[in-house]
Amino acid sequence: MSPELLPPTGRRRFLKGAAGALAVPAAATLVGALAEPAHADEGGLPDFAPIPAASVGPTPNKDGYYVGQIAGNLYWVTDSYYQSMFLTTTRGVVLVDAPPTIGHNLLRAIDDITRANGRPSKVTHLVYSHSHADHIGAAGLFGTDVVRISHAATAGLLARAADPNRPLPTVTFHDKYQLKVGGETLRLAYHGPNHSPDNIFVHAPEYATLMLVDVLYPGWVPFKGLAVSQDIPDWIKAQSIAMDYPWQTFVGGHLGRLGVRADGALQIQYMDDLEASTRSAIASVDPSPFFDKYGAQGNSWAIFKTFLDAVADAAAAPVAAKYTGVLAAADVFTQDNAWALLESLRIDAGVLGPFGVRP
Repeated sequence: MSPELLPPTGRRRFLKGAAGALAVPAAATLVGALAEPAHADEGGLPDFAPIPAASVGPTPNKDGYYVGQIAGNLYWVTDSYYQSMFLTTTRGVVLVDAPPTIGHNLLRAIDDITRANGRPSKVTHLVYSHSHADHIGAAGLFGTDVVRISHAATAGLLARAADPNRPLPTVTFHDKYQLKVGGETLRLAYHGPNHSPDNIFVHAPEYATLMLVDVLYPGWVPFKGLAVSQDIPDWIKAQSIAMDYPWQTFVGGHLGRLGVRADGALQIQYMDDLEASTRSAIASVDPSPFFDKYGAQGNSWAIFKTFLDAVADAAAAPVAAKYTGVLAAADVFTQDNAWALLESLRIDAGVLGPFGVRP
């Protein structure tokens, strides 16, 4: 189903349709119900729903990568798991991120393009989107004379990590930085913490392209635990900030295809539905069985685990059902995402459920 064909989303309408899934209080029924797929292969590994055709990106070549033109002198590389972006200029190449799973294929991809367009192939500037090793862990491949640019917080995190594969930045900024190289421009901006304390927005205005890593996932649900984000409220806010930029093409740092604006709107809709369902579930799932069984044993952590798991399962079930076939892996990570959102609602928003102020 395309985003244009999705039914209208409203909190009241959505929760009315989800009421049946939220009414079951028994821990044995709820805990693990969503996470356990109906079938498994001969090796015991679970089966999941097929990936929607619209979520699939281009096929990598025999070396395991795909490189394509976004517009003009702006290009992207993917291995179907991670993504990088680069500008070819009259002075050299400006690269954004160096994911280790792509690794030396970044050099091959850049050579493919510069050989064809006659521009220099040397990477002169490397922009770090944030400090995480899965996105910049191949930065060491580009030598010591490259100009490495990041947010100031990235420098501190990398100094602490002392990882030779992630050399320290040579240029840092706090709010905004305009990078101009060989007739090309990237605008870097920091809008506060989201997925990580240092994650930045990389805008190529001439090509109507925005790169923002680990926030929007075109065609897919967010990675486990809402992208393992350290600040869930600001991670959610970052989605709307991204949509305020005037982009037509989106580079999310993960998976196999680029994004369009409908992808951002669809993820925001998914998150709205997940929040509505989670808020309803924490108010609807009966906590009594969990307190009765584990309270009698004096096992406080068992109360928290089983109740919160039950709420996450109840919250996730209608959302996973709605988005399976629309967003890839809706049946894989929606329960984990509901759990992360539930914890954020408890500790950040004060939606405490049975753990609130004692009467």
